[in-house]
Amino acid sequence: MIDSVCMFGDSVAKGVVLDSVSQKYVLLRESFANRVKDGANFGLKNYSRFGSTVTKGQEMLSKRADELKDYDYVALEFGGNDCDFDWAKVAEAPDAAHSPNTPITVFMQKYLQMIREIRSAGSRPVVLSLPPIDAQRYFAWISRGLNAGNILRWLGDVEHIYRWHEMYNVAVLRVADEAGAPLIDISSAFLEKSDYHSLICDDGIHPNERGHELIARTIGEEVVRYRRLTAC
Repeated sequence: MIDSVCMFGDSVAKGVVLDSVSQKYVLLRESFANRVKDGANFGLKNYSRFGSTVTKGQEMLSKRADELKDYDYVALEFGGNDCDFDWAKVAEAPDAAHSPNTPITVFMQKYLQMIREIRSAGSRPVVLSLPPIDAQRYFAWISRGLNAGNILRWLGDVEHIYRWHEMYNVAVLRVADEAGAPLIDISSAFLEKSDYHSLICDDGIHPNERGHELIARTIGEEVVRYRRLTAC
């Protein structure tokens, strides 16, 4: 039985989208979290924050440690900010070595630690994989006002951004498998669409309203499947 869920994640989980007219980030009222809460008949508390990495996630989790036992499940959605770089520094020094916000080994260690902390607190973790990015749009977005040629020189090719992001997504899958935590596969729901790019905002990384609708539907299907299994 699922009566209550809380979620920790980044801006994707928070419901942040890029407004195509103002080119500013806004909160989507019909975010996937709100859609799931309205349609799945259980309470959902969303503690996600814009810009969060697993390091910030651990901090948020620790602050709420005493509350976790009150939730049947704790959903986690991290990785998009962890794999990102300081693009201004890259543009200034394209021949230097640059590290992501969270190196992948640290990312996996901290993600596994969050899962252990959730279980120790008396709740059950659920891991969400990452929606894919649109490398061309994302490159155009992160290189605004910067030396795009230098960034491209450091990357080697624009699609390197997609591959790097996907490497962190694979790390999420590995974490869920190693921890024996349930995984909801958001990635495949997007990638099976021939036009998945149309589900991504102009910045190339945040799902748009249609993308959030797809995520909500994917989660809803998993909830229905789980309820059928537990009813047997």
